[in-house]
Parts: sequence; C-alpha cells; structure tokens
Amino acid sequence: MGYRRQAWVDVDLDAVERNVRTLKALTASGTRFMAVVKADGYGHGALRAAQAALRAGADRIGVATIEEALELRMAGVTASLHVLSEPPVSAADLVVRYDIVPALYSAEFAAALDAAATATGSVAPYHLKVDTGMGRIGVRAEDAANLALELRGSAGIRMEGVFTHFATADVPGDWEFDRQMERFRGVLLKLKSEGIDAGTVHAANTAATILHPETHLDMVRCGIGIYGLHPDRSTYGRIELAPAMSVKARVSQVKRIGMGDGVGYGFTYHASAPTTIATLPLGYADGVHRVVSNRADVLIGGHRCRQVGRVAMDQLMVEVPERQSVRPGDEAVLVGAQGGETITMDELAEHAQTINYELACGFSLRMERRHLGAERH
Repeated sequence: MGYRRQAWVDVDLDAVERNVRTLKALTASGTRFMAVVKADGYGHGALRAAQAALRAGADRIGVATIEEALELRMAGVTASLHVLSEPPVSAADLVVRYDIVPALYSAEFAAALDAAATATGSVAPYHLKVDTGMGRIGVRAEDAANLALELRGSAGIRMEGVFTHFATADVPGDWEFDRQMERFRGVLLKLKSEGIDAGTVHAANTAATILHPETHLDMVRCGIGIYGLHPDRSTYGRIELAPAMSVKARVSQVKRIGMGDGVGYGFTYHASAPTTIATLPLGYADGVHRVVSNRADVLIGGHRCRQVGRVAMDQLMVEVPERQSVRPGDEAVLVGAQGGETITMDELAEHAQTINYELACGFSLRMERRHLGAERH
C-alpha cells in the first residue's frame, strides 16, 4: 500500500547512539549503563531505542512494566532487562520464564518469585528498591536491611543489586537530594555490617548522571537524556545532547479568509486582515495539547507560522505570513528543525504548561514512527 498518513514522528537513531556515548563518557571506566526505554522509549519506539542504545554501549535495558519487558524479549532483545517497579505477584512465573530482573520491595512478591524460580530449578535475581524519601515505591530505608536479611535464606532468589531513585536530582544544591543520598549510604552500610553483598548499586538518573558524579556508583540509569532531551534547565550547558524526535505533518488545505473571519471552535481567533490559513491533519488526539492553542509556532518553508484557533481533535490551523507561499503537501514541523529555524520540545512544553517528558510520551501511536539513521546498520 502506497498510502502513509500525513502526520508522523521522525526518530533519529543516530542521535540516540550519540547521546548514550555522551552520557557514558561522564562516568568512570567500569560504570555500567542502563538505558531506560519505558513508555515505548519515551514515545520514540522502545525496541529501536533499545537496539540503538545497546549498539552504543549500554549494558542493560530498563522498563516500567512486565508487558514492556516481554515485548522487548519477544522481539529478540537478549540483554539484561530490568523492571524498575515491583511486578504483581501473579507475574512471578513470567519474570522467571523470560529471565527478567525485577525490582523487589515486599515479602509477598519475594515469596512468589522464590516459588516460581524453585519450581524450575533456577535462582531468580532481583534488585532491592529502597525508598530513601521520594515516598513513591520501595521498601522504607529503615526497613531495607531487615527485608534483605529475611530474604537471605530463600533458595530461589538472589539479591543482585540495590537501588534508589532521586526526587530532586535536577535541583542544584537541594538539601533533600543530599538527605536521600545520605539515607541510601546508610542502608548500604547496614547491609555491609550484616554481611550482605549489595551487588550492583545504582541511584543516578539522567539529571544525577550529569550533575552529581558522586552518585554514579556501580551503574547509572538514563532515560530522558538518551533521547536528547534535558531533564531540567539546570543541565543546559553541562552537556550537549542531540534531540532524536521530530514531529511533522503535511499541509492538508490552504485557504484565504477575510478580515474579521474566525477560525476554529469558539472563534478564539479572528483575522485582523485578509489572511492565508493552512490546515494540518493532526490535533489533540495525536498529542498536540489543546492548551497550546493560539500560542505555539509551526515551521513551514523554514519560517515560523503562528498556530491560530483552537487545536481540535484531528486538525490545527496556522496563519501563513504575507508573501510566503504555502501549498497542500508542504511539510510542516511542530517539533524539530527546518531551514535555519528550530522548535524544541521544551518550547512546545512551555506553551503546554508541562514538561518535555510528557509531550514526547504523548504523541499518539496513530502517528507512525519513522526511524532514521542507525536502523539501517
């Protein structure tokens, strides 16, 4: 079939590889690197992102759910796959069968994993997740050593690592970040005093990998950074990352409207003079937040064109500058570069009053991902 939808997402896999190498270069020799590809690789395509990261030297792959891990394993990814939150008890058999490394922080899941592994004559590795203050998931720091001691006698499971997650790694000088790190060190010291080998110890996300080299420990876990997006403005200037995602569409219609004519639902825009309007075939069902209406720009012909009227479910409109020629079929860029202009994910996120993570994950799957670059290797 020759038809392709006229709104899509380009993903530059060469950029993913470059970003992994750039982030790895911040760490000491021997520090392992986990590439996090949860949420379909932050919207970039989990399988292609994982493959690109592994080519660039990633040691392990991190995901959020059993379903995400299974998708990668079934697609042929043989690298160590980590689920970064504890799976449901009912998934213990799948964890063992597909050689997945789960986070663990409850006796209930530990018992289920032990039983599933023992039934197959194997020993299942796990990483103990410690809540050092984020208050989300994990065993409380003060209870971590006791849980590890309780599980030490289980024949079917083995603690391969210990990890935590920072709430404010992107806030320079934040005292709560320091407190989390101090609590984590306390857990590690307690485990050591009890004769328990913590194995692979990890805490650093992308922000900590860039800003806090003291947190690199045995392994870093990078998600947003491998896609060329910064976790916060605090990391700008500290590292050069190459954005991997561009969001594009082709102009579906061009029309001339008169002075005072309205555009879109509710007529939140009226032309102040005779104006050319170009329509693009994507909207909030594709992940272009309705709140950006009358705020965002779109690139056409290398020029910025103001988005006008309310973003609808399947359409949005832009005002074409006078003396600029636009025709149906012309390429428009919502995120990315065209000519000498660039619209970043951060710019669009600012208009949407959110963060780049949410936008990247939110461009819907009805928009085809066209993977470029390293896919051909």
